[in-house]
Parts: sequence; C-alpha cells; structure tokens
Amino acid sequence: MSDNPSPIVYEMTISHAEFFRTLPAVMGALPYVVNGSQVSAVDDTRRLKINLSPEGRRNFGPIPLPVTHVELAFDGYSHEQAQAFLARFHNYFRRGGG
Repeated sequence: MSDNPSPIVYEMTISHAEFFRTLPAVMGALPYVVNGSQVSAVDDTRRLKINLSPEGRRNFGPIPLPVTHVELAFDGYSHEQAQAFLARFHNYFRRGGG
C-alpha cells in the first residue's frame, strides 16, 4: 500500500502446489508472472509482489501439515485497493473448521 510499504506476512497451512493451483482464481484478471516461489503482478502504476518461503512442516498430533509463509508487498495501491485484493485473497484461501 502506498501509505504503508511494509509487506504483509501470513503463515499458511498450505503447500506450494496447492497455493499455485488456487492462484489463478485469486488473481482474477490481474496479469501476473510466476518465477519459482515469487509472483509479480503489474497493472498500470500498481505493483504486487508475493513471495513464498520454503515449504515447512508442522505436526498437528499425528497429522503432518504443510506450512508456508506468504509475503505480500503492495506498491502504488491505495489502502482501499489493497484491502479489496486481500479480501479476495482471504476468500479463496480461507480454511473452515469446527
């Protein structure tokens, strides 16, 4: 976000393969390029970078779960534009339970 250039980092229980399977729906019409574990999207004067950490593992009792830290950096986005993208991001990656 232009006012806050600090990246946003989420710890997600997701594998890289699952992340990249879901990514096209998250990005919608926003053009993007994947380079290894990095995603770059440029739209006019706005730039979005997504970096994935190496995939880790965490055990939930006897169940191993993938863990990936996902960093999103917005440049040229207004607060509202960044929040709209994050809402879409969360809608596609949300996990339910209970």
